[in-house]
Amino acid sequence: MEDHRVTVELRHHTTLPAEARRDLLDVYADVRAPLLHLPNYRVAVFAERLDRHATEPGFELVLGYDGEVPVGYAYGNTIGADDRYWKRMTEPLPDGFTDAPALAIKEIGVRIPWRGTGAARRIHDDLLRRRVEGRVTLLVNPLAGDGKVQRLYETWGYRAFNAQQPSPDSPRLTAMIRPIR
Repeated sequence: MEDHRVTVELRHHTTLPAEARRDLLDVYADVRAPLLHLPNYRVAVFAERLDRHATEPGFELVLGYDGEVPVGYAYGNTIGADDRYWKRMTEPLPDGFTDAPALAIKEIGVRIPWRGTGAARRIHDDLLRRRVEGRVTLLVNPLAGDGKVQRLYETWGYRAFNAQQPSPDSPRLTAMIRPIR
């Protein structure tokens, strides 16, 4: 496989134009193909979440392209102290834990041919580059890739701090956090 690190162009969006939405949904369907039969992973269910997330404070999307082919994405929102993200945690959070705004990465994914090329890390880091929040958090299925995905996030500086099940159809996810810088 050719190394795509130099050819992946990163495009930022703070709104969700139709073309970017279409490209993101195409990549999502490809990335999540083995799970699309599960209710929480269906493209239509994801599209509803995406449309809601795009209207929330601090929305930002980074799409990676190899030429005109969308190959990966990451997006998130600013979450404050009263955000439902914090309220769904399995264990109580320490006093003051949610006082400062954080970036919640809602989704990150890269198509198989570009995995292992550094594309996911570049997209992730580019999403964080201009953020003003002090911390970033994400959720990961601890079983994804037999734990490989969570271990990858650990190499990026994330540490597990809690868990949540965002919806009845969702698996129990590990909540991870790290400083943005």
